[in-house]
Amino acid sequence: MAQAPDPGGTAKKALDLFLGAKYAELNQMFTPGGKDTYSESALGKLGAMAKAYGDVQKIGEPSVRDMGVVSVVTIPVQFAKQNIDFTVPVNASGQLSQLYLRPGQAIWTHPDYFKQGAFQERQVTVGSDEWKLPGTLTYPAGKTGSPTVVLVPDSGPSDRDATQFAIKVFRDLAEGLSSRGIAVLRYEKRMRQYATKMSSTSYTIDDDTVHDAVEAVALARAQPEVDPKRVYVLGFGVGGFIAPRIAGDDGKLAGLILLGAPEHSLEDLILETAISLGVTGTQLEMIKHQVAEVKKLEGGDADLPPRLGLPVAYWLDLKGYDAAADARKAGMPMLILQGGRDFQVGAAEFEAWKTAMAKSRNVTAKSYPSLNHLFVAGEGKSNEQEYRKPGHVSAEVIDDIAKFVNP
Repeated sequence: MAQAPDPGGTAKKALDLFLGAKYAELNQMFTPGGKDTYSESALGKLGAMAKAYGDVQKIGEPSVRDMGVVSVVTIPVQFAKQNIDFTVPVNASGQLSQLYLRPGQAIWTHPDYFKQGAFQERQVTVGSDEWKLPGTLTYPAGKTGSPTVVLVPDSGPSDRDATQFAIKVFRDLAEGLSSRGIAVLRYEKRMRQYATKMSSTSYTIDDDTVHDAVEAVALARAQPEVDPKRVYVLGFGVGGFIAPRIAGDDGKLAGLILLGAPEHSLEDLILETAISLGVTGTQLEMIKHQVAEVKKLEGGDADLPPRLGLPVAYWLDLKGYDAAADARKAGMPMLILQGGRDFQVGAAEFEAWKTAMAKSRNVTAKSYPSLNHLFVAGEGKSNEQEYRKPGHVSAEVIDDIAKFVNP
């Protein structure tokens, strides 16, 4: 069946009428059967429920899923007390059949270790070319020459807060460290800011992560609040895996901090994660096959289709990359931290880092038994569903990083 001409626009109109309490007019947008179910009175009750969430703070862009008979449109609405996903199925005639108010992403609140008035923040821009990125610098109030940490995100289209459902890893780190006298720079990842443009290019990990991190470090050094000789890079996940390359390209970092970072190759990590998540059968065999293909790639294969969800150029860029070898070559202080309940980057990666760096000076490795990949405490086996529960990066992690950066 054909899709409605503009299901997103139809849903936006319905949302405007709903928020404006124009229930009689909204009722007319429903199918004949829907008009009875979603009468003016019934819509009024839903409207009263929404009013209890407080004033509307922000309305996001609609996302549309073509379900064949209907297009299901979801619009995120941020109220003062609750985030809601306004969801309506729209048929080919542009009529609504149902209306749902579903709980959206949890409202983030400041962690307990946040100190009101201890720091300030301002917006900055990382880079100056076609890939320039918006960022945020937090810094101790009234101080100059502070030690500084530049946060390098994990894989995927990460925002500057490293938001994972209800958790904001980088915002917790920024506010926690800046409450302890340390400046922090974080920024939108290129894959998020320029998602469409990036997806149409055969990008490498240098394009995706390294170049922007080096630009961010240079920007940090130029800020009056920052001691240019005490700038550290904190890499989270894949950001930690590639952090030694960032250190090599920059050449002047004070040290590296790795959070939940793999040490083995990324293709092996993808396979390890799939097995830890219980993937079996045909799907697991497909992953194993693509991992084997990645390992066989050669320079002339750059035009081949993506492997394991990434361009072949990305994998070729990592050929021969040895994270630990580059870290040893950098010869700088390192802090390697691992969540004991991390199902994305398991204990084997942490042990590999410890073994590889055992003879290096000024390297500290620590694991936290109760923490997951986001360094949030919990119990039992961790999974992605756990990330949907509000929580914060452990205060112990914040303290350990602070002591490393500013002993």
